[in-house]
Amino acid sequence: MVWGVIELRRLTKRYGRTPAVDELSLRVEPGHVTGFLGPNGAGKSTTMRLILGLDHPTSGEALVNGRRYARLPRPMLEVGSLLDAGAVHGGRSAYNHLRWMARTNGIGERRVTEVLEEVGLAGVARKRVGEFSLGMKQRLGIAAALLGDPGILMFDEPVNGLDPDGVRWIRELMRALAAQGRTVLLSSHLMSEMALTADRIVIIGRGKLITESSVAELTSRYPSLEEAYMSLTADSVVYR
Repeated sequence: MVWGVIELRRLTKRYGRTPAVDELSLRVEPGHVTGFLGPNGAGKSTTMRLILGLDHPTSGEALVNGRRYARLPRPMLEVGSLLDAGAVHGGRSAYNHLRWMARTNGIGERRVTEVLEEVGLAGVARKRVGEFSLGMKQRLGIAAALLGDPGILMFDEPVNGLDPDGVRWIRELMRALAAQGRTVLLSSHLMSEMALTADRIVIIGRGKLITESSVAELTSRYPSLEEAYMSLTADSVVYR
């Protein structure tokens, strides 16, 4: 089953004269974990924000299943995302945080219980989020992304704060979601983990596409994914 597609068409975002994303064209297909890589300042987070309608492009467009995110009638049923695990009201319990999100998209409370169990937070569902560790907040953010059972999932550095067991769990979850036919876009700085998780790699630098390839193809040309990344981004590091 085809769940969804992300398509960028000459997507551009400028802040003054400085392009954060520069005519980026890309199609992220279902059935794969697509690793989204680039040096600091390359435009990865800005691109994800543009896809989710959190920023407006200067020109070009970002489409989700052929439409802009803002035009999706019930967006959580099509796209789930984790961009900032800390962007949560600390006074709410994990359960109430997800219940509030579910109501905005017509999702029943039974699904809230299901995703809390799936991410391993059922035992602390009534605990205030402000008392959570970073790793627990990451798990809650992943639960929120899964809440609408969407076909498209976007994760920005989801392993931050997780212990080794949590990192392995994330890896297995990402691959399982892609195996179900979903579209998974994953940003991370951990090359070793990306080599174990991703099927395809997109590398950008200074807001432009550097390469789009399978992991197998890159590792056939370079000694490792890390070597490929270092070589391909050598001229794209932004010094501040």
